[in-house]
Amino acid sequence: MTDNAQRLLIVEDDPGLTRQLRWAFDDYSPIFAEDRAGAVDQLRRHEPQVVLLDLGLPPAADGITEGMAALDEILALAPMTKVIVVTGNGDESSAMQAIATGAYDFYQKPVDTEIVGLIIQRAFHIWQLEQQNRELRSGVDRPLDGVVAISDNMRQVLRQLEKIAPTNATTLLQGDTGTGKEVLARALHRLSPRANRSFVAINCAAIPEHLLESELFGYEKGAFTGAQKQTPGKVELADGGTLFLDEIGDMAPPLQAKLLRFLQERVIERVGGRREIAVDARVICATHRDLNTLIASGTFREDLYYRIAEITLHIPALKDRPGDAVAIARVLFENASGAHKRALRGLAPDAVAAIEAYEWPGNVRELEHRINRGVILTENNRLSAADLGLSAPAGDGRTPERLNLRQVRDEAEREAVSQSLEHAEGNVSHAARLLGISRPALYDLMRKHRIESHAAQSASS
Repeated sequence: MTDNAQRLLIVEDDPGLTRQLRWAFDDYSPIFAEDRAGAVDQLRRHEPQVVLLDLGLPPAADGITEGMAALDEILALAPMTKVIVVTGNGDESSAMQAIATGAYDFYQKPVDTEIVGLIIQRAFHIWQLEQQNRELRSGVDRPLDGVVAISDNMRQVLRQLEKIAPTNATTLLQGDTGTGKEVLARALHRLSPRANRSFVAINCAAIPEHLLESELFGYEKGAFTGAQKQTPGKVELADGGTLFLDEIGDMAPPLQAKLLRFLQERVIERVGGRREIAVDARVICATHRDLNTLIASGTFREDLYYRIAEITLHIPALKDRPGDAVAIARVLFENASGAHKRALRGLAPDAVAAIEAYEWPGNVRELEHRINRGVILTENNRLSAADLGLSAPAGDGRTPERLNLRQVRDEAEREAVSQSLEHAEGNVSHAARLLGISRPALYDLMRKHRIESHAAQSASS
């Protein structure tokens, strides 16, 4: 059996039906099992892409139907497998329960092999598309990898970032804590001609003032107690690459002067040294603080500000990025599930609704924390709002009807037709001109939406 074979596991305890299915689906690589234990054994051994599972297997000793127990175990072991359940005629409740658990599709007995064959064929096709998508996502080193954005304002930031990246312009990233400033800094580096050199990051707020100078600029042997050997600093280590100074607004004024000299002359001196060292590094700075306010208060140098802010990118808060929270949550969920080896099925509808409704004061960092915690602790096969520590908004958590594209389009169409007739005072020809369509096309829309013009109404009265 080749690695690219289409492997179909058929779990069926009826010998007659098994023979029929063996004959009907011999174009695949069929594997057979009669019960849950056999199904799990075959699943581990052959890793089938599609499973045809009879839910009517004999009940287990604990009273749980063997078919549902087998479904749970299959999805836990191989969550990407497409499971098609077969139920007894009229047993819609079991079918719906199976779909809610994570089954791909269902079919009711008696089995029509032609129809079941079409369902199986579609399942293999979907599995293959999903597999290709996973391979593309994991196998391609995209420069903007790690940056997820579907909102217009964040996509605008990314467009600016792509224009800035090929240059050596010193760039300032401003945004609230947790908005992903370092992720964007790394993306800038990966898109730049310096991508194959070092990206060196230092958090100016995380290191005490008396240590930050030696961390940045290095020190000579004997420069201070404990300086037992010559040590280069972060600036020197970034030579040829990119230096990222996070929380630049927290840098003490004496160090600001030394940083300004480096940005002006591109040379440094180690602590305790007298020799100038030339360093070619692209500098990216970030802060959550308002530097103009710090300049006004005298705690940040205005001349340094103009040096580090040749180009400034403002990173919007997550609450101001419509749609991004859910998109980012899905990526974080996949990463956390893989890291913690949890075979989970995704985000439950109430979790999606809760993520959309929440304000996210901690931005992406808070979202990552909640997703990671939920993946570790959840006892469900899908991450719920409760797993995230969030309250589901009012309603049942199902997809809002307003997201139905056809309904939204029809409502907009009806509104436009009604408004045009109002403006035209019932004159269909005039209303058609307002809409930019022909008169017959407008009549078709009026019939579709059961709208009458005022003129038609008055003529009939």
